[in-house]
Amino acid sequence: MNFSRQALLGIGMIIGGSVMLYAMVQQIGDNSQPAPTSAMVESSSTEQTTQPPLTTDIETEKRILAQKQKERAARVAEQERRAQQFLLEQEAAEAEALAKARAESQQYITNTTAADDSDSAAAKKKDDTASATASLEGTESSESADSNTAQAAAAEKLKTAQQQEAKRQAALKEKQAAKELAQRQQQAEQAKQQAEAKRQAEAERQAAEQAAAKKQAAERAAEAAKKEPPKSPTDYEVKRGDGLIKLARQYNVPVEALAQANNMSPSTSLQLGQTLTIPSRKQVQRLEREAAAAEKAREAQRKKEEALAKKSAAAKRDAQQKLRDARQQVKETDAKGSFGVQVALANDQAKADELAKKFQAAGYQVKTSPTSRGVRVIVGPERGKVAALALKDKINSDPKVNTTSAWVLYWR
Repeated sequence: MNFSRQALLGIGMIIGGSVMLYAMVQQIGDNSQPAPTSAMVESSSTEQTTQPPLTTDIETEKRILAQKQKERAARVAEQERRAQQFLLEQEAAEAEALAKARAESQQYITNTTAADDSDSAAAKKKDDTASATASLEGTESSESADSNTAQAAAAEKLKTAQQQEAKRQAALKEKQAAKELAQRQQQAEQAKQQAEAKRQAEAERQAAEQAAAKKQAAERAAEAAKKEPPKSPTDYEVKRGDGLIKLARQYNVPVEALAQANNMSPSTSLQLGQTLTIPSRKQVQRLEREAAAAEKAREAQRKKEEALAKKSAAAKRDAQQKLRDARQQVKETDAKGSFGVQVALANDQAKADELAKKFQAAGYQVKTSPTSRGVRVIVGPERGKVAALALKDKINSDPKVNTTSAWVLYWR
């Protein structure tokens, strides 16, 4: 079968190569045909376009035809070279396929010959055995008449021996089975004992772990009880070397709670013989809650003040920007004269001077003006009422002077 497949493969390759060779030759023939036409078309086109003298056209046509023939010869030579190369490759492939097919065929023949030799040897051996058996049967038949009695006795003896051997083998098998059963029972008993011992060991380990956990819990509870404040408030007389921190550690009470319970600061020094109240557990918890609430309230107040400060700073920046814009935008159409911002009306000159110093420290230009109702404290002046109004807004939003009653008045 392998030989047939290889032979078919070689034939197919030969046919395919022939077809390809034919196609290449046909293509070479097709390529060689249009050249004269092209030359004639080109010649005709040249003839129609330039129309040179007749002698020149003949020489030119000869050169063109010679060039075309040379190019066509070169193409034909290249096609022939490629065809020759393809034929060589095709012949090499066919030779390789044929060699492979021959090798496989030879291998198949060798294997078939070996199998035939083996079958013939087996047949010969079988014939030899048959002939030997036939000769032996002939000899036995000639001697059987003389030894029938001896054979019968030997057969009976052999039968008896076989029965005894069978009984012995059965006894041995039964004994072996009993031994194996005893071994299995012993192994099962040992496995059961090991499982029981393992279970007891696991139970003892769990019991020991539970006991250790209970002991640790009791120790932690006792330690926590030692660290807790007393259950009821007690009085303590201060001795030499005592301090709030020392007593707080001794009675497991926070320093802040101990100081708060005795209406003092945590940094207060104690006096010898002074009586202190050690707060109870509930008092400590209450004091801690109150301290946490106070701290929370202080934090809220701080955040509120920060927000207010940010808001005031933003308002101050806005007022300052408005004042700068108003000063830049003062027009001739505004009210004539200068305007000021009255920030206070003091009872006397001393009070007015004190207020003027506060505003001057904040960066304002301040003057005082006595009136029948008191001494005015005026910031300014500003040219134009728009600028004075912007200055008033800036003063009312300035946290440094802390006033909201500033108002604009005509200066002069």
